[in-house]
Amino acid sequence: MTDDEGQAKWNVAEWHGKMLVDRNGEKIGKLQDVYVDVETDEPQFATIKEGFIGRHLTFVPLAGIQVGPDDLQVTATKEQVRSAPEIEMHGEELSQADESTLYHHFEMNYTPITTESGRRLARR
Repeated sequence: MTDDEGQAKWNVAEWHGKMLVDRNGEKIGKLQDVYVDVETDEPQFATIKEGFIGRHLTFVPLAGIQVGPDDLQVTATKEQVRSAPEIEMHGEELSQADESTLYHHFEMNYTPITTESGRRLARR
């Protein structure tokens, strides 16, 4: 992939409000925000709102995402997303502890980054 293709692929401003679907094509929810790696600036997690009453944000890993014209397909399953731990946000960054919890839940390799904070909210 060329640098131009990579930049086009990661235009997260265009992702807001798109439907996230799991690896089987099942709808997970509409993308609310994207959290990026503070060192590489690549998207790591998206958030979706779940529930009708007392809605809460749920994190969805973006590793291996397939960007389509109408939706974004992630490699996680709908069940993995539904059973994900609830993370309380304090500002616009994930703590390394919360980040580690999410990586382990989704069975992803976790290597702490060298800065004190974890992933940060992408600016739109």
